[in-house]
Amino acid sequence: MDKKKRIVLFALSTCPACRKTKELLGKHGLDYLLVEIDTVDRSSREKLLQTLRKYNPQETFPTLVIDGGKKVVIGYSEEEILDLIKEV
Repeated sequence: MDKKKRIVLFALSTCPACRKTKELLGKHGLDYLLVEIDTVDRSSREKLLQTLRKYNPQETFPTLVIDGGKKVVIGYSEEEILDLIKEV
């Protein structure tokens, strides 16, 4: 039995590329955890940024993390995201 893959999207609430990524994931009916870095308090933000750096040291957005980092897509790349969707 294939377990569902866990998807985490690190994003900014004001980022157009992040918005497009959310729309694409939603369009394909995928469940994901949305982490909008700019909407949390300062101490939580620093902890979240430390986690983000493990997958994307440049701290750019959006960063899409699949299965705890087995796959990572940095930035909005419809083609890469659609390839990941096929695997999920």
